[in-house]
Formats: sequence, structure tokens, C-alpha cells
Amino acid sequence: MQTNSALHPERIVFLDYLRVIACFMVIIVHSCEFFFIGENGINIRTLNDGFWVSIIDSMFRASVPLFVMASSYLLLPLKGDTVVFYKKRFVRVLIPFVIWSLLYAILPYTWNEISLSVMKSNLIHLLYNFNNASGHLWFVYMLIGLYLFMPVLSPWLKEVPRKLEKWFLVVWFLTTFSHYIKLFVPDILGECYWNEFGTFWYFSGFIGYLVLAHYVRIYIDWSLKKSLIVGLTLFLIGYAFTSTVYYHQVQVATELQQLELSWRFNSFNVVLMTIGLFLIIKKINFQSPTLYKLVQDISKLSYGMYLAHIFILNFAYRIFGGYFSTPITIFLIGTVTYVVSYIVIKALSFLPKSKYIVG
Repeated sequence: MQTNSALHPERIVFLDYLRVIACFMVIIVHSCEFFFIGENGINIRTLNDGFWVSIIDSMFRASVPLFVMASSYLLLPLKGDTVVFYKKRFVRVLIPFVIWSLLYAILPYTWNEISLSVMKSNLIHLLYNFNNASGHLWFVYMLIGLYLFMPVLSPWLKEVPRKLEKWFLVVWFLTTFSHYIKLFVPDILGECYWNEFGTFWYFSGFIGYLVLAHYVRIYIDWSLKKSLIVGLTLFLIGYAFTSTVYYHQVQVATELQQLELSWRFNSFNVVLMTIGLFLIIKKINFQSPTLYKLVQDISKLSYGMYLAHIFILNFAYRIFGGYFSTPITIFLIGTVTYVVSYIVIKALSFLPKSKYIVG
């Protein structure tokens, strides 16, 4: 397990770097969307755009799973009272999520991007799901579900022997091939129109990343050399598959669901990328006082940055889109969005009761 230094004994240093890196990855992923998504679905203007999106977006696909693993690494098994845990998560995650969901539904009306009727429709829609303007908030719905399940999973992780935990992860990894298998066999292992919960459904999804992070924390303490070799190998294997399949889909897909086939966060290729990056980042322990102070601050504000960044991203694209090549535009608007998001959330953090806004 990564140890804390005497300089910052209360923090797991690599998790701060992981959040900083993962937050940037998420914003770059969303920066790519201007080059393949339109109002009616797929909108890839040139094959060159498709190529660069396949190279860049595919590289950063592990962003969301890394955030999930960071939460698990820090929290599981739970160490305190379940009610206290839920209360802290409610303040930290749920309240800012509600506030920003409302802002995404309402604010576009103030600058005439949507009509009053659309705004009202957006507010009603929030009663059961996110809106088109706040699609990135799907992540928070998923995260809340994981938090609700953590007290159920926690006692098992405290008692389970290594062999059984490894068995769980093997079965979970097998489920990450499922959406590829379903291209050839739509229903499998008991699935049918009246039962979508097949044999291994309960081993699938983001819960696997929770268990994976716990397994890495308890059982994997490799040298820097081994972590780099294994981590880089796994990442490159996953990345090669992810980008190659996406570029192929660019030329044949007619729907976004087909186009993003290899980008699903619970696919085996993204799992390999995530494990590889996590093993590498886990070895980071660089604590230059100036640099780490900034890293720690961004890490603390990363949730707020995630919530707010789509507003800034859209404005950044309006300013810089169309003036540079595709890869330069993606990284330019992504970097500008990242920096401005940090500045905005940092400013908001000075407000009274700011934890209800920035998390």
C-alpha cells in the first residue's frame, strides 16, 4: 500500500495526483465530442476528425473508472458508522449535484440558448434523470448508487480471503466481454425479454472497480519497475483495441451506440487501460512543496470542476473552434476549460457554505 510521507501524513499522495489527472482526462474526452456528435447523433465531418478522436479520446477512456477506484481505495472497507458515512456523502456529493443539475436546466435560458418552455421541460425531466445539457452528470447517479452499496459490500471485503476476492474479479472481468458477445448472441445465460438479469449480471458493472481497488490496495505492492512494465503493457493492449475498434466504427457506424462500442467503461479493453494507469499512478509520490500544494488543491476541488466544466467547455469551443487543427483544438479547449474550471471553483470555494456548491 502507498504510504504517506512525513510532509503530508494525512493524505494518500498518489490519489491526489490521480484525481488531478483523471479530471483532465474527463475534460479532454468531452472536448472530443465536438468532432463526432451533432444534434441528431453522429456528426463526423471528415475521416481526419475520426482518426484524431480515435487516437485522443480512446487514450483517456479510463478517466471515469479511475475516479471510481480512487473512491474505493480511500473508503473501503468502511471504517465508521454507516449513517455518518451516508451523511458525509450526502453533503459532499448529492447537494452540489442537485444545485448544478438545476443550473444546467435554468442558466441556458438566461442567455437565450433555450426557450422558457424548454427550461420548464428540463426542470420536470430532472425529477427522474439528467438533461441533454448535463449529460456528464450520469456519472453522479452511478456514483450515488455505488455509495449506497458500499455498506453492503464493506463487511464482505473485511472478511473475504484473497482467493475468493480474486475469483470475484475473474468473473467480473469475464462480464466485461458481454457487450461484444451480444453483437453475435443478443440473449445469453438466462437473459430474455422478461429477464435482463443473466447468470453473471450481479458480478458486472462498476462494482468490479470497487473490488479491484481494494485488491490492489491490500495485495499489490510492486516495485516501480514492475509497476511500470505491467502497467504500461496492460494500458497499451487496451488502448490499441479501443482506438482500433473505434476507428473502424467511424467508417461503418450509423448510431452513436455503435460508434462508441469500444468506449464503454465496463468493457475489457477499458478495464485493462484502467488497471495499467492505476498501477503506474500508484507509484507517484512526488511532493515538492509548491507543486504538491497545487495538486492537493485541484484534487480537493476536482468534483466541483467536474460538475461545472461543461458550461466552460462550450464557451471555450465557441472561442477556439475552427481556427486550429483537430488535435490542437481538442487539447486547447480542454486545457483552457481545465484551468478556468479550477479558477471558477476555487473562487466559489471562498463563499460561505461553499461545500454545498463545490463539494
